Amino acid sequence: MRKKLLKLYDRLYAEYGPQNWWPAETPFEVVVGAILVQSTAWANVVKAIDNLKAADLLTPDRLAGVSPDELETLIRPSGYYRAKAKKVQAFLSHLRERHRNRLDSLFATDLQALREELLSIYGVGEETADSILLYAAEKPIFVVDAYTDRLFRRLGWISGKYHYSSLQEVFMDSLPHDLQLFNEYHALIVRHGAATCRKIPRCGACVLLHQCPTGNQ
Repeated sequence: MRKKLLKLYDRLYAEYGPQNWWPAETPFEVVVGAILVQSTAWANVVKAIDNLKAADLLTPDRLAGVSPDELETLIRPSGYYRAKAKKVQAFLSHLRERHRNRLDSLFATDLQALREELLSIYGVGEETADSILLYAAEKPIFVVDAYTDRLFRRLGWISGKYHYSSLQEVFMDSLPHDLQLFNEYHALIVRHGAATCRKIPRCGACVLLHQCPTGNQ
């Protein structure tokens, strides 16, 4: 599997080039974006983040002082804004109570302990936690998502019910735990899934068509 994964990475990288993901100015912006991107397109998150930036609120101290109604209004473009406002506030409460609003204190924990701590926060699931770990805390863990599952199924590499941890283990057990590799690989899969391997795939434009049994049916 290691050779297959590295070959796939090389093909995607040759096709799309470096992705420079996650597009954020600070680790805290990554955290907020990772929560807001749940169940929505990234373009919608950008609008919400821009609102927070325009209000000069993208720090833990400032955002914690915003009322629930104001926060909902600011992040409304991201969808499910009431639920997401509660999730953002839950993260802020945890950061304040456990780490005095300091992300560096939170991120000083080792990877596994930090992952468990993040998962204990309301509204933070595995994909959100791992996105924070990889892109904000800069710890080597592979983020998988619906794009990864779809691609691997179409390639015939996995089958059966989707399990986040099982799919993640494919990468964690087969590849060197390199921060830059994990960062770039996940971003490339997302790019490929959004551009080509869509729900209705554009197989004729796919760089992986020659090795994809689904595309060749």
